[in-house]
Amino acid sequence: LALWLPLALAVAAVAAGQSPLQRRVVRDVLEYFHGRSNVQFLFRERELDGVVEREDPSGTFVQLRLGLAQTSCRKRGPQRQCRVMENRRKPTCLACYKFDTSDVPKVLDKYHNCGPAHHLAVKEIRQRDEAECRAVEEAGKGGDTLYLPGMFAFSRGLPA
Repeated sequence: LALWLPLALAVAAVAAGQSPLQRRVVRDVLEYFHGRSNVQFLFRERELDGVVEREDPSGTFVQLRLGLAQTSCRKRGPQRQCRVMENRRKPTCLACYKFDTSDVPKVLDKYHNCGPAHHLAVKEIRQRDEAECRAVEEAGKGGDTLYLPGMFAFSRGLPA
């Protein structure tokens, strides 16, 4: 119990500073990462870095780097008292999401890339990640949005 309290407080402190969309991205990235076939153990959020959240008329763009830490629990086993394993895998995930402007935001587009921290620092991978994130941020803008009849009927008055 004494070991869990500091970890629980640290996770709560990190979560307190996150917006609902950022928490949703973190949950989605963890779900994606645990769904990979080569992942045998559960991972926990270690750190959150480089958080960007921008709104525009087409929606909200969220970009973040999520540091993960391997726990002692197997992915398919019972998951009680999973402690973080020191000196084990600590992958980093880059996530870029674009949400629409509805009351319950839907994902318009997303991109994630998870791997060792040094892997994500390689110039070619970093450039690809930046290009993919720019494309995600542009989702919902311009000509790829769905036009419904009457959508802009009251956006402008007739010229005088």
